[in-house]
Amino acid sequence: MNGLISVIVTTYNWPDALSACLLALLAQQDRRFEIIVADDGSGTATQELIKDFIETCEIPLRHIWHEDKGFRAGTIRNKAVAASRGDYLLFMDGDCVALPDFISHHRQLAETGYFVPGNRLLLSECYTSQVLRQKIPLHEQSHGFFLLQRLQGRINRLLPLLYLPLHSWRYRQPQNWQKAMTCNLAVWKDDFLAVNGFDEAFEGWGYEDSDLVIRLIHYGVKRKEGRFAVPVLHLWHRHNDRSQHDENYQRLLQRVADRTMIRADLGVSQYLKTNCS
Repeated sequence: MNGLISVIVTTYNWPDALSACLLALLAQQDRRFEIIVADDGSGTATQELIKDFIETCEIPLRHIWHEDKGFRAGTIRNKAVAASRGDYLLFMDGDCVALPDFISHHRQLAETGYFVPGNRLLLSECYTSQVLRQKIPLHEQSHGFFLLQRLQGRINRLLPLLYLPLHSWRYRQPQNWQKAMTCNLAVWKDDFLAVNGFDEAFEGWGYEDSDLVIRLIHYGVKRKEGRFAVPVLHLWHRHNDRSQHDENYQRLLQRVADRTMIRADLGVSQYLKTNCS
């Protein structure tokens, strides 16, 4: 895959974490990508931070924002994709820090007909606070550094940091949708558009990313495992409001059962029409 990658970074009112995320992206070895911050209604502090990055960074960066009306991550991601220029989409969260080979390894994994979910390491609450307070550049650290943090209980595991070459085992679960999350998920834009992106019927926290993956599988796109190639470091945060969990989960189960459900009724297409008018 040699074209432009559009990195969609979802954020909401956590500028310190977003700064760590963006600094790590700007340190990538592979420079053939753009950043689109999908902002789910953040306030002035986040907007000023992004403005500063736009004015100073060498990588193309755009800010897509909408009004804060509760958790609408799927909606703002759809709007960000509609504004993207790349052929390949890489979704991540603004509280995740990528290592310098993150983009290059995702590019190596990209293959027509497949989506690629990566995995993550979780930082503890205390260590997350320390990293942000002291502005520790996690993306510049060695494996030895992370071993020390693991021994001290500051991160939950080390195995995702191991790099394994591209092997046949990455294709062994082509229809597995579990644990494919948009904190670290790559998909071809054409496939994303074919299923009409995120279903905006999923309001509030819960399962809009799983629903996207299930519909991609129903469409014929297969899973290619990204473990042991493209980890992210996930900063600790409190759980989002999960009042819509049960309703969203029931909708998800319907999608799993009905393989004819491919396109979202209310998805990215509405913003593509707007952009073309």
